[in-house]
Amino acid sequence: MLVRHHALSRNDLRQCLRIATGATLGFLSCKVLEFNYGVFFTVLPMLLLGILPKMSMHVVRQVMASSVIAILEVALLAEYLESYPLLMAMVAFLLFLYRFACMSRGSLFLFGATGVISLSIMLHFASYPDTDVVELANNNFMGCAFSILIAYLMMYLFPDVDARAPMAAMPKAPHRMRHEALMGATIATISFVVFQVFDLRDSLAAQATTLLLLFPMHWNGALGYARRRAIGTVLGVSCGVLMQLLLYTWAHELVLLLPLFWLVTLLFSQAHVTEAMGSGVGFGAMTTLGTLYGQNLTPNNDLIYSSFYRASSILGAIVLTLMACYLVHLLLNRFEATRFGH
Repeated sequence: MLVRHHALSRNDLRQCLRIATGATLGFLSCKVLEFNYGVFFTVLPMLLLGILPKMSMHVVRQVMASSVIAILEVALLAEYLESYPLLMAMVAFLLFLYRFACMSRGSLFLFGATGVISLSIMLHFASYPDTDVVELANNNFMGCAFSILIAYLMMYLFPDVDARAPMAAMPKAPHRMRHEALMGATIATISFVVFQVFDLRDSLAAQATTLLLLFPMHWNGALGYARRRAIGTVLGVSCGVLMQLLLYTWAHELVLLLPLFWLVTLLFSQAHVTEAMGSGVGFGAMTTLGTLYGQNLTPNNDLIYSSFYRASSILGAIVLTLMACYLVHLLLNRFEATRFGH
């Protein structure tokens, strides 16, 4: 699955260096500054540098606005609706709905995508009484700010050599956009409720996976992404375990860990770039590795157990999310106003 689909161009090589170096800097930042939610610092640079050919103020506004709005929404929901789970789920559906509507329109895709992940993760963690909501919000905001600064730095250090062709926007019919927004909001809400009901506090990677599966915005895309995500998860976990075994008792020494993390992320980014499909095996592998090390590497944590637990929970989340996507897809296609179409 890591066989190249096209030759690695000069721009591709620089993008690989941007992804690997940026993710490593984000990982280093959260560990040195002792932030508890390292996923915001490690995975977001991968997302920005993996899907964006260049940074712009439009990108900055989308990312920072998604963080600020999600923080305000979570603070209000945690304050006023914590004792009303059914009402909270209904409000969460509406908040997910307008984000997926932004994603479906295209021009605000990044605002919706980062907002969906931030809102779901923060809303879930904020529901626990021992969670410091202020710290959680601060970590999210700082993670977004650090990721933007890192992305700009990487664009400066490893700029493109050749001009890139602009991406053509694909027009969508209104009924298709309604289908995509409703399916995304429904599955995201179901995911939030399930993780709340079953108290799945230690399954952050699985929770993120249920949301990432929705980013293709339709059933066929989710099915294709699920296969690639499953393979990428196995690869990411396997490399994480091998790094842990290789370093053994020195696995928490950043001086030894960072070069390995950079090298493995570089290999996964090469697969991501040469697959040329946005979110494939390489992207799934490096985000799994980023979540595993960014969120779970602590002096008192058993990373080997975390790795296998992460793999099993992600694979289970993929199967259950696909089942829910298929059922919602069939339901929405029964009505002309929400039929997927073209």
